[in-house]
Amino acid sequence: MQFAQICDRVEVNDGTGRPLDLSAFPGKWINSNPDTNGIARLVISESGGKLLVQVLAIGPDGLIDWGTTDLNLFAATPLSRIGAGFIGVYDFGFAETRLQGSIVKGLLVLAQFHRFKDGSRRVDYFVREYFAMTHGRY
Repeated sequence: MQFAQICDRVEVNDGTGRPLDLSAFPGKWINSNPDTNGIARLVISESGGKLLVQVLAIGPDGLIDWGTTDLNLFAATPLSRIGAGFIGVYDFGFAETRLQGSIVKGLLVLAQFHRFKDGSRRVDYFVREYFAMTHGRY
């Protein structure tokens, strides 16, 4: 038995070579949970047709800047030219965090996959949080 979905049909590119529309993602995003103990804020920017993210996480003495990493953008279907989601990776040496995000009803839904690589036997864990675009200072 074979299973196929309409979106499994990969068709020839429309030939325009147009890049994906990134416009929904750039901005300052703040966690909708003020009591989070994880990622508090994201700053997503566009540079040269690529997306970058800067993560600011909760630390014992305030926010911790994880720095900036590239995001890989994905469309919803093979023929779409609108960005629907992204992935990015932060490698801290002792641990790795993979981020997967998409915008749903105006919120950025961010899935976080935290994996420890230091032999500490800590359990890898998953977090999903929601972020709202902020306009102005935060």
